[in-house]
Formats: sequence, structure tokens, C-alpha cells
Amino acid sequence: MCLPGCMEHVTAKLSRRGFLGTAAAATVAGALTSNVAEAQAYPAFRKVVDLTHTLSPEFPTFFGTPGVSLKTVKEIKKDGYNMTEWTVGEHSGTHLDAPIHFSERGAGPDTIAVEQLVVPLAVINVADKASGDPDYQLTPADIRAWERRHGALPKGCCVALSSGWDAHVGSPKFTGKDEKGAFHFPGFHPEATELLLKERSVAGIAVDTLSLDHGPSKDFKTHYAWLPAGRWGLENVANLGRVPARGATLVVGAPKIKGATGGPTRVLALA
Repeated sequence: MCLPGCMEHVTAKLSRRGFLGTAAAATVAGALTSNVAEAQAYPAFRKVVDLTHTLSPEFPTFFGTPGVSLKTVKEIKKDGYNMTEWTVGEHSGTHLDAPIHFSERGAGPDTIAVEQLVVPLAVINVADKASGDPDYQLTPADIRAWERRHGALPKGCCVALSSGWDAHVGSPKFTGKDEKGAFHFPGFHPEATELLLKERSVAGIAVDTLSLDHGPSKDFKTHYAWLPAGRWGLENVANLGRVPARGATLVVGAPKIKGATGGPTRVLALA
């Protein structure tokens, strides 16, 4: 995710504050890996749910420009095989935000420990609230209500916000862009993000919208708190309504590209 003007904001923030150093980041990664290993038994599953949107030039992006373009470079009739050349924006379609996306130093998609990419999935459904408030933010109260019903969040899990926004792909409501250029869609409230960081053991968070922060955000507090702490995020996730609130295993097919800050990702739920 990168809104218009956000890179200037990122640069300003980096000049005013430091992020986790190498040793601290390693400590976080080690703790998360330990917790994930503790929690994961990779339970048997009956179905595989694809949580990935098909990426095409038509898929909505912040800048209104295609997130991917394809050029035919080989054709079977002429060359004996088919091949295309892609030009892809890292943060388009269903994609991963690696820690380095909002950090001076941090893991890229190629260096995130694989133990942190196959994790328990906890889905918090706020679709009813979001239907009446497109700027809804998932709160600490939503997390606690989920835990009262389903038990404590699994160690090393991914917490996914299910707002139903994936159903709006292809319509103007998905971005919610108004006449002033502001976006309107749900995301994580910074207070919920802080709770997950300080009081729970969570490897990643996911949203079915364009950003971890809700649409009108100008300060990207969730991005700035979550990613520099050595955690990853998923944006534009699909089909969260097809998986249970608890019990599924998430498989994150992070792109293994050196120097990247994220990238389009195949995301699967084993339920």
C-alpha cells in the first residue's frame, strides 16, 4: 500500500524517528518463530479456500493506474511456446507488505522466516458494522468479543479483518474515492494494532481492503506500528467469508525476490 503523498510522509517519519535495529528485529523474529512452532501442528483440512483476487490491469489501485501489464514476447505458432513479460507494481492486487515496506531496516518478502508464513488464521467479521460505516476501524473491543466467543487468539496467528469489501471489487465502492480524492474503506484501528503487538503473539494481519489502515488515514499509524515491529501484512484478501472464524491454517506464498518490499501473493486457507 502506498497512497499518493505517502512516500513524502514516510521520508519525514524516518528522519524523525528510528525503527527496530537489527538485533531487536532478530529478537522479534525469533520470538515469533518460537511461538509459531509452538502453536502449529498443521491440522488436517477438508478444503482449500483461495483468498487471492486475480490480478489484472483492471484491478483497483490507489493511483488509478494498472498494477500489472503483460506483453507477449513469444507465441506458440511462431516460437513454439508462449511467454509473456510482466510489469508489476509490488503493492497491487492481493499482496504482502513486508516489514521493510515501512521500516528503515527490516525483513523483505524473501527473508521472512517460512515458519511465519504458514500460521493459524483468526477471522474477525465486522461486515455488519462496515456496511453502515465504510470508514469502520476494527477495535480492541472487536478483538475481545471474538476471544470471548472463540477463545484466545492462537499463538503466532494471522488476524484477518473480514469487512465484506472484497465483494465490491469492480465497483467504485471498493476504493470509496470521493470528490475530494479521499478513500473510504475499513481497516485496523491503531489501538487494536497496539493491543495485538503488546498483548498478543501475532505474526501478521490481513484486510480485504486496499490498506491495513482505513481509507481516510493520512498518518498510516497501523503501518508504522505493525511493519517496523517485524510483522507482515496482507491487503486485498478475498473470500474471508468462506473460512471459519477459527481453525483454518493460512498459507502465504510470499514472493521470494531480493530487494523487494512486498509483492503480489497467492494466499490460501486450509480449513
